Amino acid sequence: EESGLRTEINRLFQTADTENIEQLYTLSADIQQRIIRAELPPDIAEAIDSACETLRTEMSGVTTVALRSSALGEDAAGSSFAGQYRSVLNVSFDNVLDTYKEVVAGKYSLQAITYRLNRGFRDEDIAMAVGCIGMVDAVAGGVTYSRNPVDVTDDAIYINAAWGLPKSVVDGTAACDLFVMSRTSPGTLLREEVRSKDKKFVCYPDDGVCRLDLTGPERDKSCLNREQQQALAEIALRLEEYYGSPQDIEWAIGHDGHIYLFQCRPLQQKAVAKRAASSSETGTPDRDDAEETDTLLLRGGITASPGAACGKVFVATQGADTLRFPGGGVLVVRQALPSWASLLNRAAAVVTEQGGVAGHLASVAREFGIPALFGLSDAVNELTTGDTITVDADGLSVYSGCHEALLRTVGEKPNLMAGSPVYDTLQRVSEWIIPLHLLDPESRDFRPENCRTYHDITRFIHEQSVHDMFSFGQDHDFPERSSKQLHYRVPMQWWVLNLDDGFKEELTGKYVRLEDIASVPMIAFWDGFVAIPWEGPPPMDGAGLMSVMFHSTANTALTPGVKSSYAQRNYFMISRHYCNLSSRLGYHFSTLEALVSERCSENYISFQFKGGAADHGRRLKRVAFIRDILENREFRVRVRDDHLTARIEGYDEGYMKDRLRILGYLSLHTRQLDMIMTNPSRVAYYREKIEKDISSLLTGETVECVQ
Repeated sequence: EESGLRTEINRLFQTADTENIEQLYTLSADIQQRIIRAELPPDIAEAIDSACETLRTEMSGVTTVALRSSALGEDAAGSSFAGQYRSVLNVSFDNVLDTYKEVVAGKYSLQAITYRLNRGFRDEDIAMAVGCIGMVDAVAGGVTYSRNPVDVTDDAIYINAAWGLPKSVVDGTAACDLFVMSRTSPGTLLREEVRSKDKKFVCYPDDGVCRLDLTGPERDKSCLNREQQQALAEIALRLEEYYGSPQDIEWAIGHDGHIYLFQCRPLQQKAVAKRAASSSETGTPDRDDAEETDTLLLRGGITASPGAACGKVFVATQGADTLRFPGGGVLVVRQALPSWASLLNRAAAVVTEQGGVAGHLASVAREFGIPALFGLSDAVNELTTGDTITVDADGLSVYSGCHEALLRTVGEKPNLMAGSPVYDTLQRVSEWIIPLHLLDPESRDFRPENCRTYHDITRFIHEQSVHDMFSFGQDHDFPERSSKQLHYRVPMQWWVLNLDDGFKEELTGKYVRLEDIASVPMIAFWDGFVAIPWEGPPPMDGAGLMSVMFHSTANTALTPGVKSSYAQRNYFMISRHYCNLSSRLGYHFSTLEALVSERCSENYISFQFKGGAADHGRRLKRVAFIRDILENREFRVRVRDDHLTARIEGYDEGYMKDRLRILGYLSLHTRQLDMIMTNPSRVAYYREKIEKDISSLLTGETVECVQ
């Protein structure tokens, strides 16, 4: 408030595209630098200095502290913010003020911003407090779960430990020992996994931490003795009893032998029973399906978050890869770093070579309902970007291709926003936005005074404006510029509205021919639409035919949602460099908007597709089929259920015209493909055919516009 940063931060968020990861990356860096460069108000600086002096007196002999984030809402039940903020270890008292600003700035890390957006937390509701506590130069440290986080039926206590500071456990950067304890007192050791630990984090004498490589006997030695295991189990039970729910506890053992507790928070458990035993119990998961055995790529690791998912591999090796991650991809990385959490809202699954169930990334993956398989050796080298795989986190396995049998057992993902401030606000205002009461434009009640919601208003405006455009030339004493039927060899069920200079000259009569049209994007789209004759509907099997027949008669969503004479038409609205297309071909609905000119910085194409006559599963597969084709041609694609939205922008005119030709081709040639989407051989045939056809359409690749 003192420096005016709050107003500037609000402005930056209001002007940012929060769906664009690259813009969020820039926004994050900009805000953090502004906070770090700002001067601390003198009264705050003096108060911190005074408190540090008191702390130094109380902790005789302690010369460094840890500055830990403690934002409002952090570690609350259902929203852990695990690892999303910044904490700094082993800070000298001389550097506390500068480090304080770094931790405050950590409120705007990329992963913290994306977490808040996905969970529905308003920026103004989150204040960043900073805890300053004495630094423990730990002999060993880690995380204790008072119950199993990935199996709600398991009430054992899980202790994850590593040599040195617990940083390597929560950051997912190293292997750690696991001790599973019973709930009886004193705790009985049920299972022990002592792993080879190749590194540890320790405190520098004056300031900061360093990583040491372990090469001696300590590498393969247990981090905890039996007495320490039992003490940690007893602490977990006491904390769970006190707070009344399972707890996630971070701790360390000092050189004096004492156990120090740094924090505890509610443990989020998954109410999902495993389909297979862990590798430590049986050696191999319980899998005997022949098809899965034939396509098995990797097996092992641990279940960091349960479930199964299918998607394309994306191997990430550096932070900049965050900007290229595709929606619905499988994130494959070496270390389970908390920073990768910024991608979880777009990821189908996560696979890592290092890290454990107690890491921050694992916690957020469970919270988001994203399957995560950690500690899978050589995953980065064995899995190839672009390949389609199925990750079965419960079965500790990765398969090539998409395995429907595994995916059918997966439940719905949680509604991450439910109960949040944004969700509650939207729920309150939705009654004024969502309901539609003006259904029939022919009704005497279809009047402005009967609009009761914003949906009613936009419905009325849309119907009235389309009506006026179609009847413009009839109702006004101007040269006729109303809709004209497209005559391409023969009259077609396509109408064209000339908004300005979309025709080469003014036309009389009811028809417009292709040679009369000057619209650059419309001509490009039509070139693709007619370039290659449609072979007709694909051959259907009995199941596909029955699916289409049933859904054609039973699914009311296949008819226009509201009565309108224009819902049955395919129509273009055009000018020389602009085109807006609304199309209905059978049961398939699509819209296209494009601006294409010599000014490449202004060029864009937006395309939406929905529909189909087959069952829901086949429609989803067809949408995924189209998504893959468009993503391979640089479109940014988002799929929600059977609704696909694609966008591309900022390229030169030739490149954009090629993309419009592709959309024209797909609009015709993906018709009725939903009927064969459960037949792998037919899908493969059409994928190969479409790729060949598109290659023959393109006039040559061009470069992205550089501004």
